[in-house]
Amino acid sequence: MRVLVVGGAGYVGSFAVDELLAQGHEVIVLDSLVSGHSAAVPHEAELVVADARDDEALGKLFASRRIDAAMHFGAYTVASESVLHPGRYFANNVGSAISLLNACVAYDVGLLVFSSSAAVYGTPDSVPITEDAPLRPINPYGESKAVVERLLPWYGAAHGLRYMALRYFNAAGAAGDLGEDHRPETHLIPRVLQVAMGQMDALPIYGAEYPTADGTCVRDYVHVRDLARAHVLALEHLARGGESGALNLGTGRGFSNLEVVEVAREVTGHPIPVRWEPQRPGDPPVLVASAERAREVLGWQPRHTSLEEIVASAWEWHRSHPQGYPD
Repeated sequence: MRVLVVGGAGYVGSFAVDELLAQGHEVIVLDSLVSGHSAAVPHEAELVVADARDDEALGKLFASRRIDAAMHFGAYTVASESVLHPGRYFANNVGSAISLLNACVAYDVGLLVFSSSAAVYGTPDSVPITEDAPLRPINPYGESKAVVERLLPWYGAAHGLRYMALRYFNAAGAAGDLGEDHRPETHLIPRVLQVAMGQMDALPIYGAEYPTADGTCVRDYVHVRDLARAHVLALEHLARGGESGALNLGTGRGFSNLEVVEVAREVTGHPIPVRWEPQRPGDPPVLVASAERAREVLGWQPRHTSLEEIVASAWEWHRSHPQGYPD
């Protein structure tokens, strides 16, 4: 299939592009490069630099190529920032999805894989979280993902669009030439490694009084290569006529911020001092997935479940790319 990947120059998107190519698909990447990196796009893929909200550019792309399916990764992703700038997040995350959905309808592209998030659940009533848990986002980032998820069934009913929304938990890790490079960086594991490399004096940890064993947030870390594989499996599921829906992607095990720091100390051999900061708005105490449904529907299960392995893969990439991707 020829697959359009919106946001394919970003962290998870670039891994999905790499996995699609490995499975024999043809890939076109559409990315504004506002937060993505052209160097993260494999040379076998075609890169089109444009904003997905630009309906004219999107229409020209669809009109000039035969596109069989689409994936949407084109979102801003920092929950705490979304609290401060909700308009920016809704305009981009929801607006780009609507533009892509409308283009798919106009050009008879019937398959879509949407990159969603565990943030749609907000603060869950219980963990591990199943797909039947209510969607109650506590920040605009999560709300923007939930809004798009609520749009998808309407497009399915009206236009026959088949879709899969993948609610993944904390993407982490690296492989080969692909890794995590956000500017500024806000994710825990790369920030821990920045301290280990001497790029930061200490790691800020936001909040020590959450209702968890050590008082810090607990998250389910999924290797980005496993996430990429799930997106391709979801696309193949839809292409076989599989039902639309939403699936969690996680390992089923959570690690606290302090546990991540301790593993990073062991992996890197550096002390990694921490600095305590107030809680940030929009941070749930615990997010851990139940991914049984993804195993049943897609035959997917994570292959890289060791936090040590995930951190070590990220450490290897950051040491070989101390300044991230070349500009």
